[in-house]
Amino acid sequence: MAEHDYEQLVRDFCAAWAAADFDLVVSYFAPDGVYHNIPVDPLTGHEAIRGMIEMFTAGLTIEEFKILTMISDGPTVITERVDIFVKPDGSKVELPVMGIFEWSGDKIQSWREYFDLNQFMSQAMPAE
Repeated sequence: MAEHDYEQLVRDFCAAWAAADFDLVVSYFAPDGVYHNIPVDPLTGHEAIRGMIEMFTAGLTIEEFKILTMISDGPTVITERVDIFVKPDGSKVELPVMGIFEWSGDKIQSWREYFDLNQFMSQAMPAE
């Protein structure tokens, strides 16, 4: 697979999030694929990854995974993004993220996300 195809796979993967098609999102992972939000423990396999996605997005609508910068070296693609979520009251959560995708064929073998969990939580949680 050519290098530019991996970048397109990442674009397609990010678009699946924005469509809230979590079955499709999970299908991008290899059966033993690893999803690691660096602030928390890594997860392996479709069932664990699906659980994390549902927990992390509960109560939010995903508007866009806005890719600001993308670089690649073969099957490794790095993105600088702003992940934008909408809360039930219409306000937005904007989370700067650095993501590293490692592909095996057309499946994600490893996806590591670097972000500030406190920044996410302070925006996502209802004000008291």
